[in-house]
Amino acid sequence: MDATTLFIVGLFLLIGGAVLVGELFSRLGQASLVGQLLVGVVLGPTLLGDPLGLTNLSTQFQSLEFLATFFILMMAGLAVTPRQIRSTGAAGTVLGIAIFLLPFLTGAVVVHLLYPAESSMNALFVSLTISITALPVLGVMLRELGLLDSRFGTLLMNTSLVNELAAVTTFAILLRIHSDPSGTLGAVAIAIVTVALFLSSVLAVHMGLESLRHVRVWYRWVERFRESWQSREAGFAVLMVVGLGAALYSQFLGLTFLVGAFYAGLLVTPESAGRREHRSISFVFDAITWGFFIPLFFALVGFGMNFRLLGLSVGPILAFAGLAAFALLSKVLVGGGVARGLGWTANESMCAGFLLSSRGAVELAMAVILLSDGIIGPSIFTIVAGVGLVTTLLAPIGARPFVRSITAYRRGHDERSSTRPLEPSLPPREF
Repeated sequence: MDATTLFIVGLFLLIGGAVLVGELFSRLGQASLVGQLLVGVVLGPTLLGDPLGLTNLSTQFQSLEFLATFFILMMAGLAVTPRQIRSTGAAGTVLGIAIFLLPFLTGAVVVHLLYPAESSMNALFVSLTISITALPVLGVMLRELGLLDSRFGTLLMNTSLVNELAAVTTFAILLRIHSDPSGTLGAVAIAIVTVALFLSSVLAVHMGLESLRHVRVWYRWVERFRESWQSREAGFAVLMVVGLGAALYSQFLGLTFLVGAFYAGLLVTPESAGRREHRSISFVFDAITWGFFIPLFFALVGFGMNFRLLGLSVGPILAFAGLAAFALLSKVLVGGGVARGLGWTANESMCAGFLLSSRGAVELAMAVILLSDGIIGPSIFTIVAGVGLVTTLLAPIGARPFVRSITAYRRGHDERSSTRPLEPSLPPREF
């Protein structure tokens, strides 16, 4: 079989298997990414990659993985709006920072104890990747559990938003420190200044777009652009140019393209692009990303995992199990404890802790960047992706028993509320 035919066969198996198995896992009440990752594991070097000859395609798949990573980070940014960030309440902000910062700091110590051969910087990177809550995966789980439109679901989505913003920014700082050959204090100072410069640029662009909204000439210019532009899907093309420009800018600053792609998506809102254009852009972008790049990305992440590197000895297996247990319990205990302190019920707190332990695209995209830059090796990459697989699998299983009590409480509250005037505001524990 020639190289081109083998590449098409490998791509066919990865995407076809990811779509079908992802749908199967979704019907079983799990996140589809779990099935998509498992397809990649089966077709990768862990099981069938060598017999089928697919492991020879690793180099060809790297370019596709880069492109998929770019699209997924743009999608993550498009799911967030500046208005949503501003509207995040105190409860969501406190919980979001807590479920990122505490697992991140304590996780670095745990990673260093379980994997003493890894450097302190690598321990921080690994700890960072297992400290993120997946915003899209959380949204899917809340929707499947019937909690997405509740106050409880809104607070969790805001919490995950804060968590994701903090993680992406911290990742940028760590990468800048890692690439700086100067002393530690100097590297930290340069990293903070560089990230501040990038975020200031993003904020300046956002404020500029906000100001243009109030200028009538801007709307006339936009309408003239729409009428005169002959190429189809011009809005999508502009989105790609903006995303690639931001990725190039962040790459130039030493912050990796991942950060630029994420924040570029955040700038494209219905207000800045126009509601009609934003709807059209989002439709095309979602179709391409969800229909092709997301299943391909998770399948390629699974393809890059090689559990054979962990060996069959007890030590590595126990270390992996210990890290997975920490990743799950740190979110459950910290998230549940902080939520309880904010006045949520016991059932809400435990349900929140389990749901916030789900992982997804952003941390895996970070792991892909770390692997491609040579910061972590294939074995650590396998561990990070494996931890994400385990925690995402267990998150809905752990949360489901508490959902019944939450929905029953909400139903009873709604029935009582229908017999008396609605209260002007509700505490976090109510709906």
